[in-house]
Amino acid sequence: MSPSLADRLAVQLRAAILTGQIAPGSIVVEPRLAEEYAVSKTPVREALRLLTSQGLLTVLPKKGYLVRTMGLNDIQETLDLRMLLEPHAAAAAAGFLPQHLIVELRQLLDTQSALSSADPLGAMNAAQHFHQAIADASRNTRLADTLRHCFDETARAHHVLPGLQRYMGVPTELEEHEAIYAAISAADARAAEEAMRVHLRSIRAAMAQQFTDPGSLWA
Repeated sequence: MSPSLADRLAVQLRAAILTGQIAPGSIVVEPRLAEEYAVSKTPVREALRLLTSQGLLTVLPKKGYLVRTMGLNDIQETLDLRMLLEPHAAAAAAGFLPQHLIVELRQLLDTQSALSSADPLGAMNAAQHFHQAIADASRNTRLADTLRHCFDETARAHHVLPGLQRYMGVPTELEEHEAIYAAISAADARAAEEAMRVHLRSIRAAMAQQFTDPGSLWA
């Protein structure tokens, strides 16, 4: 069955939100979106309801829809959830170790490495797929779906907080991914869990710095 107009519109709007084209904290309204996408208000309304159910929008009665904010608290909540779930996912992936996973992770790491300097957003995309592949390999669909939302929010932060893009070129980022890969490849669940914890601490530090760095004016 082909996707409905509302579904296709939801995909477009979701991409616009996750890439920062529609900025965090902005208000979107049905008539304006209907005009912009040259559709009636009905599919727009359905698409907005779907994105609301996904947590990307909040209904503002008689005003429209508020795009989910991207402040320090939002990032902390996302990373707290990742710290609760992702080390377990890494350990589970190492325990199950599906045959295709090692090849897929190696390809994603090579792609991330090749793009880390010239294309930080491309490197971030490869890194996001690296984390999602591990979550999917945990064989826990609810865990993987929850983490998918977390990864989307983390990716959105890279788009709306340009300073984060520098992090993709830091050697530590790829080195920590390599450590996770090595542990999973060795089917060492405990090492995979710890390597993921170390990596998440680095991500948290890099993101927190975006809200505490006073900038060059105060250097």
